[in-house]
Amino acid sequence: MKMFSATPLVAALLSLAAATAQAQNVTTVNGKPVPKARVEALLKQAEREGQARSPEMEAQVRDQVVLREMFAQEAEKRGLAQSSSYKDQLELAKQTILIRELFMGEQAKNPVTEAEMKAEYEAVKAQNSGMEYRARHILVEKQDEAKQIVAQIKAGASFEDLAKKNSKDPGSAEKGGDLDFANPGNYVPEFAKALVALKKGEMTEEPVKSNFGYHIIKLEDTRAAQFPAYEDVKPQVKQRLEQMRMAKFRDEIRAKAKTDYKFANQNGG
Repeated sequence: MKMFSATPLVAALLSLAAATAQAQNVTTVNGKPVPKARVEALLKQAEREGQARSPEMEAQVRDQVVLREMFAQEAEKRGLAQSSSYKDQLELAKQTILIRELFMGEQAKNPVTEAEMKAEYEAVKAQNSGMEYRARHILVEKQDEAKQIVAQIKAGASFEDLAKKNSKDPGSAEKGGDLDFANPGNYVPEFAKALVALKKGEMTEEPVKSNFGYHIIKLEDTRAAQFPAYEDVKPQVKQRLEQMRMAKFRDEIRAKAKTDYKFANQNGG
């Protein structure tokens, strides 16, 4: 009886196995395979951080994965994987990654909805409705100095010039004291109360004292509050709600943990 040789079959199977391994790996470094899965993992991480996948990015990531394998092998060769420094850092890195996965998983499980974003937008919009006031001010340390400036303005001196020369407010002094349009609620109570009592073009007769010093306030103009359209601020609204949700999730975990530890930071980090 004629026997068939198994050699061609074995060769074909070995060739298929080699091809399969090649398809699963980027390359080999010193005989050790570099899995394509590492490339995909880094690409997914970049996408989660907001980067768009592109051929250029994929090429860069492949290069990085191969380089990392080269460097890691050299570190292993030098025995660094057995060092206490490496082991300590490895434990911290594991914990960091695990915590990140916890919060990202929770965020994916409970995404912010369109309805929630619109509700938050309307709530913030309502808080910023009403009138906006465009004011100028001159801020000085002493009441007598403020009164002297008021007298100079009444005598015909330029409010803007005196603001540039005397105001201690670095944010507005160079602009002649101009604070642009803002809701009075953005200012300290004493300033806001004096501002809303003025008519357009008027200036406070007496310096207004606050924690910052003494203000001379002039009302330039008023207008109905301006608020950006929902679509223009939607990303910020979403981010705000996500941060609030993650803070609540963090606090819930902290509250149910059993420990007698007293945090120096009351927020727990």
